[in-house]
Amino acid sequence: MAYFTHKGCQLHYQVHGSGEPLLLIHGLGSSLRDWEYQVPFLAEHYQVICMDVRGHGQSDKPRERYSIAGFADDVRALLDHLQLAQVHYLGISMGGMIGFQLASTDQQRLKSLIIVNSSPEVKVRTAGDRLQVFKRLFLARVLGLKTLGKALGNMLFPKPEQAELREKIATRWPENNKRAYLSALHAIIGWGVREHLVDIKTPTLVITADRDYSPVELKRQYVREMPNARLVVIEDSRHATPLDQPERFNQCVLNFLHSLNKEPLNA
Repeated sequence: MAYFTHKGCQLHYQVHGSGEPLLLIHGLGSSLRDWEYQVPFLAEHYQVICMDVRGHGQSDKPRERYSIAGFADDVRALLDHLQLAQVHYLGISMGGMIGFQLASTDQQRLKSLIIVNSSPEVKVRTAGDRLQVFKRLFLARVLGLKTLGKALGNMLFPKPEQAELREKIATRWPENNKRAYLSALHAIIGWGVREHLVDIKTPTLVITADRDYSPVELKRQYVREMPNARLVVIEDSRHATPLDQPERFNQCVLNFLHSLNKEPLNA
């Protein structure tokens, strides 16, 4: 177990394997444990670095207002701590937002960018948007993280054969610090860097599940705004694609990374 301190917060990370560095950043309410089906596979080819975002996992949970920019600053500090000039970056959901934030301000630190089931903005514009925000806040604040974990498990893994995955979510979600979870949720709401997409020239792969929270077409739209990006759709998957489709997901990531030295993305 390894830690470093940034701005008074002790942050937990792990390093596996050797080779070019590949940084994996999890989503809201999660931790580096959720990469359990990726680390052994990817560490055969890369130096895989996983980090618990501030307020999550085994990292400290300071009483403060969190922000996506602040999370990105922690990631930069980790790269400095490890003396890494550049990394391949893989982030899911909130981790993808942190990746977009980094690419908009520090893309020289990124050799490539892999975004999973995420977006470059979370703007509350419609009644449906407001309803989704209200539901998540209500479940966490009023009904508690245990109830939220069960609800998420059932939604993300509805198949009978996915009982073990449902149990993982139901067990892990209540381990979150409620205050830190809500602070991270508020950090997401209203955040956005979509206006910077046109300037992000980092080779980018956007992976989306066909049944993610937001429709595939929204990802197609923002991928078209990026000069060096492509989209891959993984079928029969929901928001937790690395868990529900690990073999297809892992091979997709590996194929993209191996392709970077062979041909330009927009060829």
